[in-house]
Amino acid sequence: MEDATDILCIGSVLWDVIGRSPEMMIAGNDRPGRITRAPGGVALNIAMQLSQEGMRPGLLSVVGDDAAGRDLLAACQAMGLGCAHMLIDADLVTDQYMAVEAQGQLIAAIADAHSLEAAGARILAPLEDGRLASTGAPWEGLMAIDGNLTVALLGEIAENVAFARADLRIAPASPGKAERLAVFLGHARATLYVNCEEAGLISGRPVSCAETGARAMLAAGARRVLVTDGARAAVDATPERIIAKAPPLIQPRRVTGAGDTFMAAHIAAEARGVAPDDALEQALHTAASFVSGGADDA
Repeated sequence: MEDATDILCIGSVLWDVIGRSPEMMIAGNDRPGRITRAPGGVALNIAMQLSQEGMRPGLLSVVGDDAAGRDLLAACQAMGLGCAHMLIDADLVTDQYMAVEAQGQLIAAIADAHSLEAAGARILAPLEDGRLASTGAPWEGLMAIDGNLTVALLGEIAENVAFARADLRIAPASPGKAERLAVFLGHARATLYVNCEEAGLISGRPVSCAETGARAMLAAGARRVLVTDGARAAVDATPERIIAKAPPLIQPRRVTGAGDTFMAAHIAAEARGVAPDDALEQALHTAASFVSGGADDA
């Protein structure tokens, strides 16, 4: 499996604990619904969708040597994901994410990625010690990297020769961690996937839609950026061109993982050789299908 890996997914691999209600909610409400636990985290969400798209992702992250970690690794392996280079640390507990959604909208969430942050650069060892690559023979393929990594580690990735030949695909993980990605502004091999709020936070400029977000990111130095805006048009932009596409009209039933699904579907489309405008459209349709289905809501 590892010899056949065609993309590395680096970042959060954890358990998602999500409560969903079909009723409207505001802070302080107590409503009936469903609570599920499922494999999640940005890097893992991306890897799962990439696998569904026919790619062979490998994971670089950390789990604890605990029941939750063992169960999570088993679930990943059962899905055919590459786990041979995952760090297992007996001194850390497996990370988790908890969210509450109502009527397909996120009400609140807490991401506990303390173990990923504590592991730091140790999760990248296979890229430097020869197991996957080395400084003399760096990884030359795709990498999906998420903003749950620390600011220091993201800065190291941006500068490290071990990543100099990779096609870097970067996601912020959440608006609260978006500004960590500023280290990739100006990076010639980085494509950033953000929503409008994140584009404004990273660029430090006012943003009102995907196009203004993309232009703000380009003005701040980004070489390529994809900006989504919920049910409104999304944009794929470089200094040479801007492509805009509207997503399908749907009734949302879930939201956690939608951005990761969009990013993975776009990466997979481009890996198949699909043209940029069609790749954007395919990614929007895949994300819309994800958001509109699959959630237990009663």
